[in-house]
Amino acid sequence: MIKKGEIIKLEIVDYAFVGKGIAKLNIEDRDYIVFVQHGIKGQIANVKITKKKPNYAEGTITEIIQHSPLEKTTKFQPISGSPYINLPIEEQKKMKLQVTKEVFTKIGKIKDIDSLFDQWISSPSNYHYRNKMEYSFSSIGYNLEKQVVEDDVFNLGFKRKGTWWMVENLDADSGLFDQELDTKLFLIRNHLYQTGLPVWHPPKKEGFFRHLVVRKSFSNNQLLFNLVTSSKSLNKFDLPAFGNYLKEILGERLAGLIHTTNDDVADREKLDKGSSKLITGNSTIEETINGLNFEISMQSFFQTNPLCAEKLYQKVIDYLLESDIPKDQIIMDLFCGTGTIGQLIAKHTNNKVVGVDIVASSIENAKKNVLENSQKNNLSELTFICADVGKFLLNNPEYQNKIHSIVIDPPRAGIAPKTLRKVIRLNAKVIVYVSCNPGTQARDLTTLHEMGYELQKFSLVDQFPHTSHIESIMLFKKLLVETV
Repeated sequence: MIKKGEIIKLEIVDYAFVGKGIAKLNIEDRDYIVFVQHGIKGQIANVKITKKKPNYAEGTITEIIQHSPLEKTTKFQPISGSPYINLPIEEQKKMKLQVTKEVFTKIGKIKDIDSLFDQWISSPSNYHYRNKMEYSFSSIGYNLEKQVVEDDVFNLGFKRKGTWWMVENLDADSGLFDQELDTKLFLIRNHLYQTGLPVWHPPKKEGFFRHLVVRKSFSNNQLLFNLVTSSKSLNKFDLPAFGNYLKEILGERLAGLIHTTNDDVADREKLDKGSSKLITGNSTIEETINGLNFEISMQSFFQTNPLCAEKLYQKVIDYLLESDIPKDQIIMDLFCGTGTIGQLIAKHTNNKVVGVDIVASSIENAKKNVLENSQKNNLSELTFICADVGKFLLNNPEYQNKIHSIVIDPPRAGIAPKTLRKVIRLNAKVIVYVSCNPGTQARDLTTLHEMGYELQKFSLVDQFPHTSHIESIMLFKKLLVETV
């Protein structure tokens, strides 16, 4: 019998949900399943067992002995954030369709899944689609060429897969973010190395340079930088000179440079901690989605793949417009955050749109920034309210029997069962449920059905090529029975 920590040779024979490959061992005349993180069908690999249960085990690849015949070598530098970049996009589509439909069938109890499937929506671009990237500094690095761990180095790039302390230098185009910046990152690394100031040492929790966070505007082709450092030795670092250097290598593409001080021991970007200061240029960039302009700060939540987000939002709007909503009826945008979906709905419908979020800071941000954008975009039928869903009608009786449609787009963890029941009790005729985690969405299908809603159709959106992530949009309609 296999043991935790043991390394065994396995062949990946199929795919499972959340980015796992399936391998099988014959133990006591039965198939014993091993789920292999980011295993690709057809690979033969040495796999380290990380978890062992009576009926299955989990493991990570330590060495690929034989690549899958499905894989094709690309010109991009491999990084942990794109485990399937060598798998052609059509094969990625097959994998994601297969595992997502299986989740909806097994967990969501959907019997005729193919009859409900509406559309596969591909990303307009399979490469360089991200509008935000966080590069990490570390004095512990992994040399990809020599395949060895190195100490006391000055590395800037991405965390090595499975570690939080080790960084691989990015020396070439990763294929995910901005091609020019990826290929010039070594220049930035060398420039900062010349200062003589140390990079962060994760285990020791000390050092100066910690993160370099970059946002990109596709509409303006500009880059906004945030350099995150500790406060120690800050008086020895010339921030304006660094801004001038970025201007020198990027020219007019530099939108601005922000500096954030972070002395927290947690090895994260932590933009909500410490102080931030604008060094040069602007503190925001602009992006355009479906004809609307959005001003984005470094802290703002915004869709990572804006070109694909256009297609996702358009599908949400299409599902809403199928219902022919009466003019006096309300559309609610729950978990609205900064109100992106709400604005787009307001633009494409003649109905009043109400954005609701229980997080006060999100609503404050929406009122401060989104309403300004709405006025700029000539949108008026748009209101944002900070409220608990369960108490919404009690505190806002003017919306009683006025809510025709609800759009919900919860975080990856999904909707808490109690909260979902509160949403259902708002008694909307239509619910459009957007999910970045079909696993939690599948879990909610049973509750929605039990409480009077029938799934009409669903679409899948491939917002993140070369990863295991997929977004799902489901259209539900209320049956002609009263919800209790």
